[in-house]
Amino acid sequence: MKKLKAKEPIVRDLSWLSFNERVLQEAKDPNVSLLDRLKFLGIFSNNLDEFFRVRVATLNKMAKLGKAAKVHLEANPEGILREIQQTVIMLQNDFDNIYQQIIRELSVQNIYIKNETQILPNQEAFIRKYYTDKVSSQIVPLMIETIPHMPLLRDKSIYLACVLRNKKIKKNFSYALIEIPTTVLPRFVILPSEKGNTDIILLEDIIRFNLPNLFAPFGFDDFSGYIMKVTRDAELEADNDVSNSLIEKLEKQIKNRKKGKTTRFVFDRTLDLGLLDFLSKRLGLTKKDNLIPGGRIHNFKDFMDFPSSIFEDLISRPKPFVHPKLLQPIRIMPVLDKQDVLLHFPYHSFDSIIDLLREAAIDPFVQSIKITCYRLAKNSKIVNTLVNAVRNGKKVTVMLELRARFDEEANLAWKMVLEDEGVKVILGVLNMKVHAKLCVIKRREGNHTKQYGFVSTGNLNESTAAFYGDHCLLTSNRNILADVNRVFAALEKPKPDLSELALCKTLPVAPTNMRKFYVTLIDKEIEFVKKKKKASIVVKLNSLVDKLLIEKLQQAAIAGVEVKLIIRSICCILTSSKSYKMDIKAISIIDEYLEHARVFIFNNGGLPKVFISSADWMIRNLDHRVEAACPILDPRLQKELIDILNIQSSSNVKTRILNNEQDNQYVARKESEQAVRSQVEIYNYLFKGSQN
Repeated sequence: MKKLKAKEPIVRDLSWLSFNERVLQEAKDPNVSLLDRLKFLGIFSNNLDEFFRVRVATLNKMAKLGKAAKVHLEANPEGILREIQQTVIMLQNDFDNIYQQIIRELSVQNIYIKNETQILPNQEAFIRKYYTDKVSSQIVPLMIETIPHMPLLRDKSIYLACVLRNKKIKKNFSYALIEIPTTVLPRFVILPSEKGNTDIILLEDIIRFNLPNLFAPFGFDDFSGYIMKVTRDAELEADNDVSNSLIEKLEKQIKNRKKGKTTRFVFDRTLDLGLLDFLSKRLGLTKKDNLIPGGRIHNFKDFMDFPSSIFEDLISRPKPFVHPKLLQPIRIMPVLDKQDVLLHFPYHSFDSIIDLLREAAIDPFVQSIKITCYRLAKNSKIVNTLVNAVRNGKKVTVMLELRARFDEEANLAWKMVLEDEGVKVILGVLNMKVHAKLCVIKRREGNHTKQYGFVSTGNLNESTAAFYGDHCLLTSNRNILADVNRVFAALEKPKPDLSELALCKTLPVAPTNMRKFYVTLIDKEIEFVKKKKKASIVVKLNSLVDKLLIEKLQQAAIAGVEVKLIIRSICCILTSSKSYKMDIKAISIIDEYLEHARVFIFNNGGLPKVFISSADWMIRNLDHRVEAACPILDPRLQKELIDILNIQSSSNVKTRILNNEQDNQYVARKESEQAVRSQVEIYNYLFKGSQN
């Protein structure tokens, strides 16, 4: 990837591409299993698709604003778009080379991904039958040369762009498009193979092999097919109306998303030039647009589901274990009466969250459950427990964020399910997304009322909790839950007034006081340095973009505060300067699990202040979302979280340095130095603690 010049501010979109390059490095790493390397190729591809749907689409809009955009971005959107295209083409070339290397390594294990020209005679009959029985009824070619208007090409789909010719009549040719039906059929088909071998063919190559069956009756005898795809603008327009009209507009915009402006056209670089020119014109694309030549295969996101059954050397991975304080059968609420419990996913089992909600659903003394939901699992156990709580007579309130990007359609469906069962669903706030992860359970026995709940860094989604690294505090702390109630009280009003969130005394919340809260804590560390006391700040985030907080961290580092950053993706801070001495150590960890947690540790003169949060340090989180951070007050749990971040800070495997150049250098390890792979070490640390 092109190195950024240290004197330039780090542009968030270029920093994001640097993050995706780190994902690609995992696909390149020979120490990673071949199955996981294929999955990392899929993750890289899926990430890039979303980047073009949202960020590139936004930059295209900003470019049309001219000078106004430059003021907003403090950069030239046209220049950023040019750098994006150059960088993406370079990464795509790296991607293709890595894939070819993986293909060679698969062959060493006698695993072969074959195309339609490489199949054996005994496989031909299988492919023809598979096509006849399962594929042919799912495809309808579009004869694009003869129809007046270019048909709408679906985002997320891949197409076989075909050139059809008659060898005897040179000018007799036609163009056709075939959508590959990967939503109804598997992308990978295991073929009958020779003993000791495993042959796999992609669905599009089954169609390629059968093109003569499809088109020969129309007078063609020469066929070629090339995979291509388009990526569309998927950013829904902001809407101020949180009401039924919002629902109607969301439904309309979800449909319109499928018709969004093309932001990228990716194609097989061997695509017939006449067909390429034809498609570019019909799609309204110019050389300024993102025309990305690539390899033979596209939509590599499907490789995240590459068949694992064919591998014999898969290492059995450690399974999540139940927190020792929450082992069933046990009542969880009495445990929380005595102490807080901090869960660390995916090391701890998410089942404990379900167990708590199930307990609340059947406890005769529980009166109500209030919970925020941003992204839910496809077959959500969370929803199931909430529905059964209503059936057991509890009052259940769900703050359901309909505008969770790419989950809008699913959440609209969940709204209907929940409301049909009698759950009170609240939909959000004017100009805001509700991203906080909160729950409060009210239990009344006799004249005594007690409350329980949790604050989490991640979504209440049991599927993603299996591979997202997050933290969740289960508590009965009166002060914490009083603030959780204040958040719900503000959200439940017919016209929510977020100024009421300023009443929160224990939880820093956005958009009212979160940024100011962190600024105050950073300033305190600077004061400790002035008093010749030890001062340090550890910040773990997905993304660090907010200009003011970046400036405060740099100010602290210049003053002598030790600043450590663990940033998964976007990192816009300059970690060194020729003008000032700054002690900023920034790293990024890319490994088997997605590092998703937000954690903050301030030394505070030796009495650490430790927080978990749902919010990254980005303008959107701090100014345009309802977010919550939560203090970890139990010294035992503080130490646990500090130990975990210390393990990550000392990681020298799967860890890259985030420098001004964003060139993704690995953390160097001396020969005498012990290897520290943080995700493995954290599992061992927590599992060992569970045995004590």
